[in-house]
Amino acid sequence: MNYNILSYGVYGCITIYIIYYVGRLFHQNGRVFILRLFEGNEPLTDTTNNILLMAYYLFNLGYAVVQFSFWEKVQGIDTVISSVCLKTGLLVLILAITHYFNMLLIYVLSKRKASLLNH
Repeated sequence: MNYNILSYGVYGCITIYIIYYVGRLFHQNGRVFILRLFEGNEPLTDTTNNILLMAYYLFNLGYAVVQFSFWEKVQGIDTVISSVCLKTGLLVLILAITHYFNMLLIYVLSKRKASLLNH
């Protein structure tokens, strides 16, 4: 049995689910922060939110696909589990880092906008 194909399949299913689920949550719950940043301009908020979602999907799916090229030979079921966990963990780490960076960016932009309005 080719364990690499099994690893690819398991990793692909887990990755697609995580990327879709997290993207949907970010899209729904992040709208409030973008709306506040754009002072209630709903069309601009929705457009920006949709663009961010598309960029999120493209970036993370691209990263996930690139991971296939760095996959080492899988010899058994124990290395299937190890490989899939390592690749999935790296993906979740990247998701967390990009999420916190985006939140920091929105915070900084909000503070900057508030300070400009006060002067």
